[in-house]
Amino acid sequence: MKIRPFQPIQTSNLAWRWAAYGALLGTLLACVVWAPARWLASGIAQASHGQMQWPDARGSVWQGSAQLSLNGGAGSRDAQTLPGRLHWHIQPGLMSWRITLLADCCMDRPVEVQLQAGLSTLSLQLNDHPSQWPAAWLSGLGAPWNTLQVEGQLQLRTESLRLQWAEGRLQMQGQLELQAQNMSSRLSTLKPMGSYRIHIQGTPQGTATPQLQLSTLQGPLQLQGQGQWVGARLHFSGEASAENGAETALSNLLNIIGRRQGARSLLSLG
Repeated sequence: MKIRPFQPIQTSNLAWRWAAYGALLGTLLACVVWAPARWLASGIAQASHGQMQWPDARGSVWQGSAQLSLNGGAGSRDAQTLPGRLHWHIQPGLMSWRITLLADCCMDRPVEVQLQAGLSTLSLQLNDHPSQWPAAWLSGLGAPWNTLQVEGQLQLRTESLRLQWAEGRLQMQGQLELQAQNMSSRLSTLKPMGSYRIHIQGTPQGTATPQLQLSTLQGPLQLQGQGQWVGARLHFSGEASAENGAETALSNLLNIIGRRQGARSLLSLG
């Protein structure tokens, strides 16, 4: 049997190897920490199929700002961008992330979003928060909003709102309310046509079928209806009509927004 002579470890090669590993790890960490804001903007655009876009993104993934734009998708020419900027701050954790958002145009104070992930669950919780958005922004989504060309103010309010996905099923707690104030449309000479409320109600324990209620606060265009979410789909039925004396001014709009039945227009979805 031959006895091989002792060979010392090549410490210089080992040191270079560990240095390369350290440099690679440092580069990866730097990419994570200093990831540019445009990466986040690109992710938002892909997730929304191009309908929500954050142009002119600045800063990093974790703290930055961008403009806020709605778009009808690929090939659309109806993009609408809000004045001012959207600012964000993301604090990552092991199983819980805290996200703070503030839109210059539409929020008096930031909205705080808490994301929590489990083995097969994901939950999103918002603090009680009011905000106000220009209705004209919706025309950026393309049809039918670019036809309606609505104007007015959208007042959004959340209360104890928590959404949870477990094994592909959505549960909703709390409530969300949208008030559309002093709405008008280029399809009618009446300005404004009225003010409306959309109320989405969950339950304290969480429900897979949140209820939606549409009602008229005031105005010659009367809207009412109800519906519920089943899975990811909204099933809604309602009707639109004109007050006495406003039938002629609202006739064109009633023909477009639903199926005409006499003086009423029937609304349905899902």
